[in-house]
Amino acid sequence: MNTSSDFEKRLLGYGLLTAEILYRLPDHPKLLQSFLWQTEDMAPRFPELNRFLHFWEKEIEGRIHSVRVAHQNLIEPVDFRYADGGLVVH
Repeated sequence: MNTSSDFEKRLLGYGLLTAEILYRLPDHPKLLQSFLWQTEDMAPRFPELNRFLHFWEKEIEGRIHSVRVAHQNLIEPVDFRYADGGLVVH
């Protein structure tokens, strides 16, 4: 049986990452703009996010002010529960 690469990534710890990047507008550096970015990434190192931020710093004029990160492992122990009882319906 073949498992999908997405499922294998979930087992390795990859999950949905959402990053809110606040950056300074090049023409108006006192103003901040918000950019939302999503990908699958592995906590706590976040290699995909780090690659993206490195690209941003090299290629995009807007200087990063701050980054806020939310990460959700899509397979967690709470996703599986044993039944405590049964129900009979006539």
